[in-house]
Amino acid sequence: MSKADLVALVADLERYLGDPYEAGTRMSFARVLESDEREEYPNSFVNQLRRFGVHVYSLPAEQGGKAGNVETGFNLMRMVARRDPTTATAMVITNLSFMPVWTAGTDEQKRLLIEDFKHGGGLSWGLSERDHGSDLLANETTAEKVDGGYLLTGEKWLIGNATVAGKMAVFARTGKRPGPAAYSIFILDKHTAAPETIEELPVETLHGLRALDLSGIRLKGAFVPDEWRIGREGEGLEIALKSSQAMRAVISSLALGAVDTTLRVNLDFTENRVLFGDPVSDVPYTRRQLTEAFADLMVADAVSLGASRGLQAAPEQVSVVSSVAKYLLPTMLEKSMSELNTVLGARMFLRGQGHYSMHQKMLRDLLVTNFADGNTVVNLRNLGQQLDGLLAKAATADAGLRGAAAERVAVLFGMDAELPVYQPWKQELFSRGLDDAVLAAPDGLERLRSLAEDAKDAERDRLRRAAAVAEVLLERIAPLAERATRLKADLGRGYSQSPELFALAKEYCLVHAAAACVHTYVHSHDVLEDPLPSAAVLLLQLERLRRQLWPAELVTDQDDIDEVMRVLRHLYRDNRMFSHWQFPLGERAF
Repeated sequence: MSKADLVALVADLERYLGDPYEAGTRMSFARVLESDEREEYPNSFVNQLRRFGVHVYSLPAEQGGKAGNVETGFNLMRMVARRDPTTATAMVITNLSFMPVWTAGTDEQKRLLIEDFKHGGGLSWGLSERDHGSDLLANETTAEKVDGGYLLTGEKWLIGNATVAGKMAVFARTGKRPGPAAYSIFILDKHTAAPETIEELPVETLHGLRALDLSGIRLKGAFVPDEWRIGREGEGLEIALKSSQAMRAVISSLALGAVDTTLRVNLDFTENRVLFGDPVSDVPYTRRQLTEAFADLMVADAVSLGASRGLQAAPEQVSVVSSVAKYLLPTMLEKSMSELNTVLGARMFLRGQGHYSMHQKMLRDLLVTNFADGNTVVNLRNLGQQLDGLLAKAATADAGLRGAAAERVAVLFGMDAELPVYQPWKQELFSRGLDDAVLAAPDGLERLRSLAEDAKDAERDRLRRAAAVAEVLLERIAPLAERATRLKADLGRGYSQSPELFALAKEYCLVHAAAACVHTYVHSHDVLEDPLPSAAVLLLQLERLRRQLWPAELVTDQDDIDEVMRVLRHLYRDNRMFSHWQFPLGERAF
């Protein structure tokens, strides 16, 4: 799907849902807050979205869906999440639970499930267990082979849509001996299993996503026929890990939508609230808070662009880019939203203050993106295991390798570049040191400096400064490699689980994010619409990353911040998404 086609599709969805500030529209903030207060599963919203067909854009076209590019479903869910992350989560669970089937299922399995989804069916992902969490090799649910199928016994807990979905993909042990080849995946139909073999567990009371069905299931010999085993017996762990890669890349859509709304709500307040004769947004300190939150959101937008497109354009690297996105985006955006608390002041604490209450809800709901489908520890550990290879490759790559990375990066971060068909089975569990965003960073810097020379006046100066800041961040590779070498020598076998390794992985995420910001600017430069691209926005994006290493050092001045505010106001007043995509939003009545 081209950029123009995606923008048109999003515009259709926004028109269908209407102005969220108007109480009578299909998915208004008022109705969302009522559902949240009642902790009532959002059946009405889910049904409205299914009638539009949102869910089929994340299902393979070959078997009856409409998925062309992963980023189509990604951005549709972002638009749902800007209204209600709970509904977006409820919707996305079925699609993400389908990932094991998309990855390793038969054509017939895919067709039957997609047909079921089109008629209102749902699927949950029975992966985690109460006592084991993310330790998949400790899972105790078993699948005993019997004539014609398997008997599933065990408990799955903290499973999204476990009660409301009619089917569940279940990760269960089939091997006699523990180990990576001891697990398989099955599709359990709760409606056809013997009633005494299934017990649904209570829905948990939640801090955020209050209306979500987060529950579980207890199985006592539930029968699954042979034809509903996914892949070969013993392949379950590999299928589950590949599926999680896609989930981690996609789930950041919820965070992007939530922060867009909370920043918009803050602008509703600061643009109209006058103190001492001026709008609050013209107070220099508040202006910096608003623009920094916007810059953080644009960093996240750039990282997610490469991660979502990478599922198709560089599937062998998804283990890296999905973990970078899954760690960096929630942690960074949580801080951004917390800083906006002081902008709204007391209003963020009051639950009955009209649409300002959406800030509080988004702040709570955003937290799910940090722990769902692999928390911070899981993703930093995954990066830490691959860090030696990533650092070595980045330091020693020859011109051929960097040139090939630069070609792929033009697709990864070129918003109108054509993507190959998504083939999740091509994903690999380790990237073998490849991270195109970092490998192609020298090419990105060269292109950025070339654009600077063609720019004029303040734009030229800002692009030059942005290139200088980016270079400082991208040059962290060598110091990271040196520190890793020293730590391995000092810590020995303890290095692989050390807090120091996790710190190195965090810093590597900053390097990748800086590269993503540069690549997005240079490869999508020609397809962005006014007021983007903006050198001031890019400079502030890079400053925000740099300040995670040097918190007290600014590289922007007041003129830079004023220019970023001009861009932010332009998007706000034109009622467009705070994103490189600049999606048009449902027309506002005021």
